[in-house]
Amino acid sequence: MQCFVIRGLPIIKEGDDIASLVKSLFDFQDGDVLCLASTIVAKSEGRFRELKSYHPTDRAMEVARKVGKDPRFVQAVLDESTEVLLDQPFLLVATRFGHVGVNAGIDQSNVGDGRILLLPENPAGSARRLRDNLGKDCATIITDTCGRPFRSGVAGVAIGWAGIAALRDWRGEQDLHGMRLEITLEAIVDEIAAAANLLMGEAGDGTPAVVFRGLKYPRSGEGSVFMEQDKDVIRPRLKS
Repeated sequence: MQCFVIRGLPIIKEGDDIASLVKSLFDFQDGDVLCLASTIVAKSEGRFRELKSYHPTDRAMEVARKVGKDPRFVQAVLDESTEVLLDQPFLLVATRFGHVGVNAGIDQSNVGDGRILLLPENPAGSARRLRDNLGKDCATIITDTCGRPFRSGVAGVAIGWAGIAALRDWRGEQDLHGMRLEITLEAIVDEIAAAANLLMGEAGDGTPAVVFRGLKYPRSGEGSVFMEQDKDVIRPRLKS
């Protein structure tokens, strides 16, 4: 497998055609996997908001006191969420597209004072459009960084993907000792996203586009990395 960091992308603005920009900087081949940081996708889709446009409700004011955040920011998080799992010591929520994360993934860095950047509204749809516009039989993954239960630090995860199965199903296969695997589902889009984040970097020196070549992956399949609520044993206990 080869990994390529796409350098030379301009600061992304609303309306920019990211697929055309990356194609001008990299010669794609069929089977490549393009990973893009959610921030540049969100910027191209105009997901900037002004904090002053939010009018906090009583609920937002209450949560803001618990987490020590600007009530307008908390209102933005609540507006982007379908469920609040924790409201202290931080705000852990479920987004409309199924991702669970702190502050609904809303970014306050590199956007200017008094502004925020929301996650793409429909990351799966964004990934499909980007893939269609690449002009090659590639896969696309939109990544974000996220904390993990029981572990310190953040890692890259996939929040939208196209042209690749989210999971590789090992059930029915045999291990080295001939034992039949019964429950193993490998979250390959998350594994690729984590590798991409390692190459992208963070803060001001970040490079938001990475391509993997030579990686064998299933092009389609059932399932998602977002846990179905009826199978999630953690979520109901957070609210108990």
